[in-house]
Amino acid sequence: MNSRQQRILQTVIDKGRMSVSELAKMTGVSEVTIRQDLNTLEKESYLRRTHGYAVPLDSDDVETRMMNNYTVKRELADFAASLVSEGETVFIENGSCNALLARRLGEQRDITIITVSSYIAHLLKDALCEVILLGGIFQKKSESMVGPLTRQFVQQVHFSKAFIGIDGWQQETGFTGRDMMRTDVVNAVLEKGCEAIVLTDSSKFGAVHPYTLGAGNPFNRVITDARLPAEAHTQLQQSGLVVNLVECPVSA
Repeated sequence: MNSRQQRILQTVIDKGRMSVSELAKMTGVSEVTIRQDLNTLEKESYLRRTHGYAVPLDSDDVETRMMNNYTVKRELADFAASLVSEGETVFIENGSCNALLARRLGEQRDITIITVSSYIAHLLKDALCEVILLGGIFQKKSESMVGPLTRQFVQQVHFSKAFIGIDGWQQETGFTGRDMMRTDVVNAVLEKGCEAIVLTDSSKFGAVHPYTLGAGNPFNRVITDARLPAEAHTQLQQSGLVVNLVECPVSA
């Protein structure tokens, strides 16, 4: 994906729908070139085309999700990385914020990262840090390991912090996920009693999904951006969570 295609994808994700003519005007190239770019992006499953428009995918693909609010997620990942000490072993779950965190921590030689995400493991193939990829059933779309084998592997390793991605939160439901098998793996991690940290942008708050993450609220901290609604901020703090609001520039 070249830089123009990255800009096109980011804009389509941010706006929800963009016409060929709008994208041509924005990038300063012809509509023919834009159509070629869109064909490439659609072929690689980054977006889809419909009647002269490009629209985003509702996708579990980590790289596609990473492009949505990329600047915000990078700032959140940098803050989360500042909480990890030299010599620490941490668990990093699947998700776009977590992938950026892993990339940031990968610059440190004395950090050990345990993950169920094959995407994160591949991202760190040239990193200085130690990487442990837990096995299990390979969930192809999310590039994550799930299932009873993964749960067993989680029980056999030890780590001081776990960084978890979520799909939703409401006061009545707590943290929720949209995938049953990935949620089960997260709950296995939470059962270990380590410092559990939610790492997510504020768009997830107010949404609800079918599967409960951490019944009884075993989480310790939430790291999100400053656009978190004030009411949600208060409710999270009242439930005993440390809430770190990171000031982030709005992505272009």
